[in-house]
Amino acid sequence: MKELIIAFGLFLFIEGILYAIFPAKMKNMLKKLELIPASQLRTGGLIFAIIGFIIVYFIKT
Repeated sequence: MKELIIAFGLFLFIEGILYAIFPAKMKNMLKKLELIPASQLRTGGLIFAIIGFIIVYFIKT
């Protein structure tokens, strides 16, 4: 559970830094995100979730 909290904190840190350093580019990227079909976003999200799970699995074992 501790690792999950640390990972979530790291995620928030990285997101925050990106918005702090590149606010205009982040807004532009979010506008472009609306043009991507939902199915493609869902597929990409699933792929990244699986990759993340595999990384965590191999680090923990």
